[in-house]
Amino acid sequence: MKEAVRNFLQREINQNVTPGAVIRVRHKGKIIFDESIGTNSLEEDKVPITSSHLFDMASLTKVMVTLPAILQLCEAGEIHLQEKIATFIPSFRKHGKESMTIKQLLTHSSGLTAHRPYFERKLSSAEVLKEIEEETLEYAPDTDVVYSDLGFILLMDIIEKVTGQSIGEYARLHLFERMGMKDTGYNPASERQRYAPTEYDEHLNSYKYGIVHDENTEFMGGISGHAGLFSTMEDLSVFTKMIENDGVHEGKKILDLHWLALSKRNFTPFADESRGLGWQLKGSGASPAGDLMSESTYGHTGFTGTSFYIDPDKELTVMLLTNRVYFGRHLAMIRLRPRLHNIIYSSLFS
Repeated sequence: MKEAVRNFLQREINQNVTPGAVIRVRHKGKIIFDESIGTNSLEEDKVPITSSHLFDMASLTKVMVTLPAILQLCEAGEIHLQEKIATFIPSFRKHGKESMTIKQLLTHSSGLTAHRPYFERKLSSAEVLKEIEEETLEYAPDTDVVYSDLGFILLMDIIEKVTGQSIGEYARLHLFERMGMKDTGYNPASERQRYAPTEYDEHLNSYKYGIVHDENTEFMGGISGHAGLFSTMEDLSVFTKMIENDGVHEGKKILDLHWLALSKRNFTPFADESRGLGWQLKGSGASPAGDLMSESTYGHTGFTGTSFYIDPDKELTVMLLTNRVYFGRHLAMIRLRPRLHNIIYSSLFS
């Protein structure tokens, strides 16, 4: 497996899919493959990529920050899944959004549109929330799945209203510090060569080093419920180990067993795309997890080139960090992930 995966990723790097890749594979609780290939950039000061490099995690923020926070608040009795968004944001009682629930936001089945380019008007977090309040629904809730960043921006607002803390502070205190994830958070401050930079920004006249790639999040101060998190492979490995271990990290309960199990159920049988609470479920259709991992596999991707998938049936976890948007917003990563997972699975279980 090791040589096949190494050669595969090197070919992708040679084809300018990404300047570098960090991959870690765990089977039955043990790391069986741990490799860093390529460099953090192609600039003169480039360095070999490592498991300690800081990556823009993009939409992994949804399952590493927002989902765990919501599950913790559910366990504490502060909220429940069927609560209406209007309970926390009274101005939501209009335009057909009166009955929208927390569960629908988590499963991308709320009726909200996928995306709005708020950054074009340089809107702040408060201004973005006002804009979402005025949204009308694109489809009836619980009839379809439309992957929506707007829903996770709303979940951030609910978390902050209920806890009285910013989502970044909440995640630091209740998640990352408790697990010793020292390099995980929003708006990191580190030396340039520790970053895996993302896309070239004409306004900066530079690639983005430590500045969130997602433009909406950038104008929201670098912090959101849908994007903005930075982390390393070392820290991601800690996080996924906790998820594998039913929410427990080194004897400390981070997430409740029952709430975590619930989050992995398919809440969208009415749609082609299987969605848990926050999680992308493999199901029986096309998936970044590939063709061979079991239907119970769950995980998530990030637009910048990050992902992790956990196959509980085979006790297999595949974590991949790349900065593929360094070369722009091409779609090569969509092809890379399923082929990579297929190679790992077939090599390991043949």
